[in-house]
Amino acid sequence: MCCQGKMFTSLLIYTLLLPLGHASLPLVINTWPFKNATAAAWSVLQSGGSVLDAVEKGCARCEMEQCDGSVGYGGSPDESGETTLDAMIMNGDTMEVGAVADLRRIKNAIGVARAVMERTDQTLLVGESASVFAENMGFIAEDLTTNKSLNIFSQWLKGNCQPNYRKNVIPDPSKSCGPYKPRATLEQNKRARHVNMRSHDTIGMIALDTTGHVAAGTSTNGLTHKVPGRVGDSPIVGAGAYADSSAGGAAATGDGDIMMRFLPSYLAVELMRTGADPSAACKTAISRIKRHYSEFFGAIICANTTGHYGAACNKVDGFSQFHFMVSNPESDTPLLKSVDCF
Repeated sequence: MCCQGKMFTSLLIYTLLLPLGHASLPLVINTWPFKNATAAAWSVLQSGGSVLDAVEKGCARCEMEQCDGSVGYGGSPDESGETTLDAMIMNGDTMEVGAVADLRRIKNAIGVARAVMERTDQTLLVGESASVFAENMGFIAEDLTTNKSLNIFSQWLKGNCQPNYRKNVIPDPSKSCGPYKPRATLEQNKRARHVNMRSHDTIGMIALDTTGHVAAGTSTNGLTHKVPGRVGDSPIVGAGAYADSSAGGAAATGDGDIMMRFLPSYLAVELMRTGADPSAACKTAISRIKRHYSEFFGAIICANTTGHYGAACNKVDGFSQFHFMVSNPESDTPLLKSVDCF
């Protein structure tokens, strides 16, 4: 019994020291329990498609299914009641990126992002100009508003536009709707930040093929009740996602206004380049933000070119564990994984 106990303890310690993901390629990993998106991307890889195809199809599935109301049309209306979309895709072989932000009228944001990458020499297109570009590239213009998003907007107006993301303005944004004007003097913002997981559920996805080629992408309808024109971390290179086929890929989700200031996806990939395990790289990227904003809501997924993967998240009230999806040859179906926040 004594020896068995020691063996069990040794095995437990060894298990805890193992990386979260075992090395296995090809690999698809994405934020949140968006299983159908994972399955769509995995199907592409299984049929011989490229990692770019996999990321595009996976994110597009979430856009079509309006994952959690935070991806795709009909969710997260801004202060004017409009739903706008952000997306990005990155080729880890060529380091090319295509991204769109504040996109209107077009449901397939990740598709438009890829068109920016493949049909222009630009990296990021925004607003009405991005929508016109999409229409010129053959994307169908449609209304992104739904009864659900109209109801969210209506209830927000009835609740005196709470929560909102204004400060140092009049009338008092904690009690009243706009239009707002600047206060004569700046004051420290004493209002508590509203941690709402349903407002931040970006899909971030990483795909690797059997030879270690990497692509990453994101898609979101942004922050509910955001200031019109707001762009979060999702379409920003190195913030929402990053891919480099010589090191790996990473994708983030959460409070983009804070997270984008630290380029967590870029940091995580660079840490993996120096030999850091994906789990450790993810944790360090979160720790860097936590040092300045201890109460921020956010998580990140990481994968290196050998197929090891990991994730990390910041622990706040109501968010103590982060769930994500993985597909690799170890299972026939996408698997739901989780990591405890710290």
